[in-house]
Amino acid sequence: MANEEASYDVVQKNDIYEIRYYSERLIVQVTNKGDNNSFRKLFKYISGQNENSKKIAMTIPVTQTQENGEMFMQFYLPSKFNKDTTPIPTNPDLEITTIPEGYFAVLKFSGRSSDKNFDKHNKILKQKLLEDNILIKGSVIRATYNSPFTLPPLRRNESMFSIDWKN
Repeated sequence: MANEEASYDVVQKNDIYEIRYYSERLIVQVTNKGDNNSFRKLFKYISGQNENSKKIAMTIPVTQTQENGEMFMQFYLPSKFNKDTTPIPTNPDLEITTIPEGYFAVLKFSGRSSDKNFDKHNKILKQKLLEDNILIKGSVIRATYNSPFTLPPLRRNESMFSIDWKN
């Protein structure tokens, strides 16, 4: 069964990247404290470790980003939820929040979602955006779409930046 993906509209595309418009998205996130438990904490939440003991369908992508020196891992919540209907986490490390609407430059790549592979593609995207005079508004976002059991050539990964975009 396919996982629900955060919806977006592609507003422009070239050989290297595409520009996407995302509406506001509801997420559950955790600060990565370097203990490699971020994914597990988020997975327990969607597996029913919340005030309603409600199981929540896994969505894609899983994102990781840095803000004010802190690393965050995020699960997007299914579109059927809103701020009022989202189960409250029982783990105080988890936070329900939103990612504001906006434009994002995205470079897709396959292979392992290793730091080395991600950094390589992040640099390619950042350089091309600079060449194209597109203003980057925040830290790079690492998006992964497949389970670790998916063969590397079949994996979908993305490097993303929030950008200032004028049609």
